Amino acid sequence: MTREHDTLDDLSRRMAAFAAERDWDQFHNPKNLAMALSAEAGELLEHFQWLTLEQAARLPKAARDEVALECADVLLYLLRLSARLDIDLAQATRRKLALNAKKYPVAKARGRITKYTKL
Repeated sequence: MTREHDTLDDLSRRMAAFAAERDWDQFHNPKNLAMALSAEAGELLEHFQWLTLEQAARLPKAARDEVALECADVLLYLLRLSARLDIDLAQATRRKLALNAKKYPVAKARGRITKYTKL
C-alpha cells in the first residue's frame, strides 16, 4: 500500500491503527514514546558515527536505505507522541518556523551558526 502524497495526518492515523491492531496503546504513553523516539534518533546517529563529512554526505545506497528506515522510525514515533498529546504537528512546525525566522533574521544570521542570543 504505497501512497505518493501521504500527509502527516494520514501517517499518524496509519500509525495509530498499526498500534491499535497490536494492542500497543497500553504501552504508548508520552513517556515511553519520547524514550523510544530518543532511542531511534540514537540509532540514526550510529550510521554517521566515525564518518568524515565527505563519507556522511556520500553514503552508499545500502547505508542510505538503512538511514531512510531510521528516519522513518523517528518520524513515526514523533507522530505517535504528537497524537497522544493532541499536538497538531504541522501547526506546531509552522509556528516554530515563524519563531525561528524572528530569532534568526536573514540580515544577522546569513552564513553564521551563531545562536540567536548572540546575534
